[in-house]
Amino acid sequence: MKKVSIFLAYIKKKQYLCARFEKNHQSSIINHQLSDQRNHIIKTAGELFFRLGIRSVSIDDICRELGMSKKTFYVYFESKDELIEQMLQANISYMSGKMQELLDLRDFRQLVKKFIKHQEAEKNDVRRVPQLVYDLKKYYPRQFADFQVKCFETQKTYIMRYLELGVAQGLVRANLNIELTAVLFAKIHNDAIRDFEEIEAHNHNMHQLAHTAMDVFVRGVLSEEGLKFFQSN
Repeated sequence: MKKVSIFLAYIKKKQYLCARFEKNHQSSIINHQLSDQRNHIIKTAGELFFRLGIRSVSIDDICRELGMSKKTFYVYFESKDELIEQMLQANISYMSGKMQELLDLRDFRQLVKKFIKHQEAEKNDVRRVPQLVYDLKKYYPRQFADFQVKCFETQKTYIMRYLELGVAQGLVRANLNIELTAVLFAKIHNDAIRDFEEIEAHNHNMHQLAHTAMDVFVRGVLSEEGLKFFQSN
């Protein structure tokens, strides 16, 4: 009798664990689907914001582009403000991913080549940044300030790792103050985005600034060997 009781208890435990696994599995599928749909909304809204400006695009416009109802939209986002926060966070995640891809090369020469290539490939996006930044600064200052802080920290972290890799491979000056250099470059980038009106007032655009800043920065940190490589490419 005791053996039967133990066996029945074992069966019940197995049934409980199977049911729990099934429930967790279904929950995981639902969460994954929700995440995919949220990302799709963020991507579509971001494209509209880049093209038309944040202020000009309403939730109705986003829903129309997506072919969904506003009721469905509010399942994923409580407001346009939340959507913008998530869009900016997605931008940080995208930037981190791209910077990590460069670091994963573990080759400073290839890193520099690909970084310059990325800069050139994204020049059209850079030219569309001013309208987006203008709207963020004027209508969403809290979200923009938070975005700039995260952007600065992300860039500083990765630039330090790039420079450390360059020093280890003899292509970056060994006597370079790596942390201060990373802070300086990240600050220049952030300030340029924030104060784009001053750049345009001098008849320059952000792509020109990014290209020039990169050229000056790279030449300033490279060793003699690194500079020879840079000039030959």
